[in-house]
Order: sequence, then structure tokens, then C-alpha cells
Amino acid sequence: MQRQSGFTLIELVTVIVILGILAAFAIPRFTGLEVQARTAAVNGLAGSVKSASALSKALWIANGNATAANVQFEGGASANITVNSSTGYPAATQAGIGNTVTDTSGYAFSTDTNTATWNLSSATTPANCSVTYNNTNLPPVITTITTGC
Repeated sequence: MQRQSGFTLIELVTVIVILGILAAFAIPRFTGLEVQARTAAVNGLAGSVKSASALSKALWIANGNATAANVQFEGGASANITVNSSTGYPAATQAGIGNTVTDTSGYAFSTDTNTATWNLSSATTPANCSVTYNNTNLPPVITTITTGC
């Protein structure tokens, strides 16, 4: 009698077919994680901006700076934050709210009169995957758009 060693061709083909079917169901699930990760990144930045805005206001009040145009964050002169001298909230500029968030790699930062915006560069539609800081109202309004993430 001859002993069989190894796998038959039918067994190998069956295993390959089963793995192909599993991969067909698994790959779409993993691609959905990219969108969730970008959405989470935008929401995380929004939380950082909200905290930084509140911290700037608290530092401004604690220092008794009723007319001061700057507050000092931990970290030295590079952490000087320009604030509205009548409200204590950061200005919608790079020297204001832009300096409060230290790591914005992967985001494009832009400002206009009362609005600062961070667009996630790696998003499908960066303009629709963003955080916006608007200090027209008090307290400032921080919004996220995640439809293009």
C-alpha cells in the first residue's frame, strides 16, 4: 500500500475558494474604517479646540487681564495666545486659536475675519471634513463637518 502525504488538488482549491469568499466580505468592512478614522480625527481636533478656547478664557480671567491682548500657555513665548481683549477668547487667527492647538499635522489651516478653519488634507473632500472656530458669538462656536471624510 502506498501512503498519501500532503493535500490533494481538490482540498487546496476548496481552501482557496473559501478564503476568496471570506476576503470578499472582509475587504469592504476594512475600507469603512478609513472614513471612521478620519471622522474621529476631526472630532478629536474639535474637542482640542473647544478645550483650548475655554482654557484661554480661564487663563485670561485668572490673570485679571481685563484689557490684555495675550495669555501665556505652558511652554514659553511660542505659546503666547492672542485673545480678544474684551472677552478673553482666542482670536480667529494663527496667533490666536491657531497657536492653542500644537499638533495639526495633516490639516490645512485658514482664517477670515471671525472664522478659523482646519480642513483634513487626506479626506475625500477636505472642505467637507473640517473643524470651524467662529468667535462672533460668545462663547465661540466650534463646529465639525464630516460629510466628506
